[in-house]
Amino acid sequence: MKLLGKNFKTLATASLLTLGMAGSSLVAASTTLVVGTWMPPSNPMNATALPTWAQWVEEATEGRVRVRIEQGLGNPASFYQMVEDGVMNAGWSFHGYLPGRFSLPMAVEQPGLGVTAEAASAALWQVHEKHFAKADQYEGLELLGLFTHGPGQIHTREPINSLADLRNKRIRIGGGVQAALGQRMGVSAVSAPGPQVYEMLQQGVADGVFMPAGEQRSARLAEVAPNLTLLPGGMYLGSFAFFIDPEFMKGLDPRDAEAIRRVSGYKFSVMAGKAWDQDDVEGIAFARSQGVNVMELSDDHRIVREFRELSKGMDQAWIDSVRRTGVDAAAALADLRRIAREYAAKN
Repeated sequence: MKLLGKNFKTLATASLLTLGMAGSSLVAASTTLVVGTWMPPSNPMNATALPTWAQWVEEATEGRVRVRIEQGLGNPASFYQMVEDGVMNAGWSFHGYLPGRFSLPMAVEQPGLGVTAEAASAALWQVHEKHFAKADQYEGLELLGLFTHGPGQIHTREPINSLADLRNKRIRIGGGVQAALGQRMGVSAVSAPGPQVYEMLQQGVADGVFMPAGEQRSARLAEVAPNLTLLPGGMYLGSFAFFIDPEFMKGLDPRDAEAIRRVSGYKFSVMAGKAWDQDDVEGIAFARSQGVNVMELSDDHRIVREFRELSKGMDQAWIDSVRRTGVDAAAALADLRRIAREYAAKN
């Protein structure tokens, strides 16, 4: 997938390296690693995960690699291609924004996992290395991390008492497993990147959204979606990738490339998941402080029972959808759930 060509990629990478070296002496030259990001500054990736990783990189490379985090570099769906083409050195994005390309990590999004983002992220990275990596769905990129947000919940303008209340409602759907859930619920799906959700709800373009509870604070949904319905364990987990241009890595001193890898992978994935979990804790507290109608449902609540019934068969649907990858999907899903629950029990 080369939209802009190798010549542009080489020129863009060279320009970024030049920027990173400007003002440095030849002896003490450093390289600037430009990381593109999106979502509001208060989002856990921008407030916690990426700055923490940037510090790890600079410490691990003894200052030879400096990290610059750039906001607003385009639609997050295009980040995979922009990194591959060298427009930015690294970035993160939601798997569901490119339906069909990243089918394997969708395993972690399936309903019923019932763990935190930290546990899910730890399991996803390990299952990727054991089962998914051989399918090479990230061709043209080098993975730095795989992680999830916290349990996806229901944010609405009006309160709901049953999943039937969502039928034909305009619900923003972010892709991935959310799309399958929305279809089963009979909602009128509205597609848009996460940063546009506040405006859509404010203007009445959408009646609700499926997102983690933390977005009540970080995306200011408390102002436009004053009803938050919390299902035990949530409905799904949204999955993300953090990735870097392999050509950029090849251009580094091998010791610095290896240092970046040491502070990425499993270590980054767990840290990012933990940041999303903390965002949920703060988001729910913030929602309550703002007078949001927070409904914490019990296991026997009507909506929870409806959701369990509605989500039956989704595991098999995912297994069937990835059959052509050559991965033993049933074994991978079983491993993912076992690892995630064992991690959760220990932490």
